[in-house]
Amino acid sequence: MAKLDIPNAADDELVRSAQKGNMAPYEELVHRHRDKIYARAFSMLRNEEEALDVSQEAWVKGWQRLKQFQHNSSFTTWMTRICINLCLDFLRKRQRQQTDSLDQMEEETGGVERRMEAEDYNPTEEMERSELRKEIDAAMEKLSYEHRTVLVLHEFERMEYKEIAKSMQCSIGTVMSRLFYARRRLAKILISLKKERQS
Repeated sequence: MAKLDIPNAADDELVRSAQKGNMAPYEELVHRHRDKIYARAFSMLRNEEEALDVSQEAWVKGWQRLKQFQHNSSFTTWMTRICINLCLDFLRKRQRQQTDSLDQMEEETGGVERRMEAEDYNPTEEMERSELRKEIDAAMEKLSYEHRTVLVLHEFERMEYKEIAKSMQCSIGTVMSRLFYARRRLAKILISLKKERQS
C-alpha cells in the first residue's frame, strides 16, 4: 500500500489514517485547522488564554474520540462541535461561580427595553467589513454569556433551535427569547458605539 503523502493528503484521508492509530496525520489536521477551532472558542469565551486552553482540550478529545467520527460531516464541523460543547461546559461552570448577570435581571423584569421600539440598523451599509468586525467584537464583549452563546450557535454555526436548546440545557422557548434579546441588544450597542465614534 502506498505511503500517505501527509502534507498533500485530503482531510478525509488523514482522518482515516489517524483512525488506525497514526499520530502524524492527526498532527497535520491540528496544524491545518487549529486557528479555526481557536477562533470559534474565542468567539464564545472572549478570553485568549481560556480559548487556547479549551481549543487544545478539544484537540485532545478529538484524538480520544476519533474512532467515533463517522465521516458524515466534514472533520472540521465535527471538531467545531466538540469545541462548542467544551466551551458551553466551561461557561456553565464559570456562570455557577458568578452571581446572576444583569442581562438575566433585565429579561425577567422586562427592563426599559420592552417599551422601546427596536431600531432598524444595517451596519454593513455604512462600514468597511474589518471595522464592522471590530465593532461587532466590542459589542459581543458586552453581552452576557447566554446571549453571546446563543448568537454564536445560531448565526455562525447555523444550529437549529432544538440543537441549541439541547446544548445549552434549556427550552426552545428560552433559546428564542435569548436570541431575540441578544439581537436587539447587539443592535443597540452597535448604535451607541457608532454614535460614540461620530461624536
